[in-house]
Amino acid sequence: MPAAPPAEAVAPLMRGIAVLRELTDAGGRMDLSGLVRATGLARSTVDRVAATLARMGYVRLQGHEARLAPRLMELGNAYLSSLGLPGRLGPLAERLAEELDESVSLAVPDRDGIRFVHQTTRRRAMSLTFRIGDLLPYERTAAGAVFATTWTDEEWAARRGRDASAGDTGGAAHGAHSAHDTPGSDDTHDAFRQRTARAREAGWAVDDQLMEPGLVAVAMPVRDPQGAVVCAVSVVSHTSRHTARSLGEAVLPRLRETVAAMEAELARSRPAGERPVPSGLAHWTTASKQELGAGFVESLARGLTVVTAFGEGRAELPLTSVAEATGLARATARRALITLEHLGYVTSRERLFRLTPGVLSLGCPALSRTPLPDIAVPHMAELVGRVHDSASLAVLDGDDIRYTARVATERIMSVNITIGTRFPAYAASMGRVLLAGLPAEERENRIGRTELRPLTRRTVTDPVRLAALLEGVRDDGFALVDEELEEGLRSLAVPVRDHTGRTVAALNVAMHTTRRTPDECLAQLLPQLRATAAHIESDLHVAGRFARVPEV
Repeated sequence: MPAAPPAEAVAPLMRGIAVLRELTDAGGRMDLSGLVRATGLARSTVDRVAATLARMGYVRLQGHEARLAPRLMELGNAYLSSLGLPGRLGPLAERLAEELDESVSLAVPDRDGIRFVHQTTRRRAMSLTFRIGDLLPYERTAAGAVFATTWTDEEWAARRGRDASAGDTGGAAHGAHSAHDTPGSDDTHDAFRQRTARAREAGWAVDDQLMEPGLVAVAMPVRDPQGAVVCAVSVVSHTSRHTARSLGEAVLPRLRETVAAMEAELARSRPAGERPVPSGLAHWTTASKQELGAGFVESLARGLTVVTAFGEGRAELPLTSVAEATGLARATARRALITLEHLGYVTSRERLFRLTPGVLSLGCPALSRTPLPDIAVPHMAELVGRVHDSASLAVLDGDDIRYTARVATERIMSVNITIGTRFPAYAASMGRVLLAGLPAEERENRIGRTELRPLTRRTVTDPVRLAALLEGVRDDGFALVDEELEEGLRSLAVPVRDHTGRTVAALNVAMHTTRRTPDECLAQLLPQLRATAAHIESDLHVAGRFARVPEV
């Protein structure tokens, strides 16, 4: 039986987290009636929780359906940032994956299994589907055996007890089932102890299709300067490429080198994080409560935002620092921390609080692979609703642009383009934005190798003039193309940039020339386009901080 909540626990915060967990387990979306059944909460309570989460940007409401929004990943990002490992060790894991041409993962121990904190997956027809925040049982993973090498007899006994009472503790995250034993049985427990003993002796562990039939993995521990195992790095392959034995033979030399480099990185001193600056949360929640009334659950909003007090250089915080970072009263912050600790998202030691890997279960598995078009479309739909013209998103694909998202407006005469459509980049507004975002040398090379054909009588085909236009687009931050791609078509585009400032996509509004003059486009559409791009970028920066956001 779960422990009863402490008297000071914040019930609305517990109910809100229950809704987020159900949405995560459902893959990120569920109708409100389904949430009522899954959580056992009253419909009015679910409606209030959903409205509050929507106000925070954590959920989007579409009719009677609730969907997790990329903004929710700021909770998981707070844990990953405070952990420090993905940012410091992730580049080394990515380099290893590139050298071996195999998928590489970083995982940390959680109470019920291992939880992934970094993924570098190779693109293949049979690719891995593990996501940041996914939880798998210790017994079915090479990383699990690595962590178990440090367990005491008391921890082994506790693990056996949890297995006996709960059965399969985490494989359901991917429907993975052992090909050899029944999860939670004594045979599995004893076999796991034997694998752990071999891992302790060898210094590495192997998973021979325990995680899932066809998958094999090799893992090694990464230790901090004090010798404690802080994470495990795994190389995962498929039996069509390797047996468990051949995988070990192929990857162990480079894996050992990478682990040594990771441990050297952890031994380097890092500057202390800056003191948290008050966020003004208390004022925001008060204003939201005044505006929405009973539809806004203020204690839920405040409780969730306590998580964001943690971050890089702020892995452990006293109550005072949490209150300062959120702008909350000490008593309010304390009750939120007590609630989060009861739910397993916070742990405390000597009056210092720390986030647990369980925070990643709040949306990260469902959201960590959200592609850019899915991030952009809700914002594009709002833009189209305001300007009453169609909006599109495109990426650079060779010398062309390729449409990856589109929200059309209904008109008798409208621009009819489908996803996947390609146009020459030099003659399209989105193409010019994307070309302008390239380094100067690469931009010049592309212009030099491209056949600049006239598509209409207005198409710019002179390389020198085109280069000058692109310089202007880079400086101005937008491109207006007037009947160069097609007669009668006018288009205005702006860049969409990732957290590094790199242009990863372009957003445009296109229309017939009779709809607006060029000056009207700049006066009426450009501010709207820039605001929409800013909203997309805001979500993209949260989603892409520790996860790779696919462009399509």
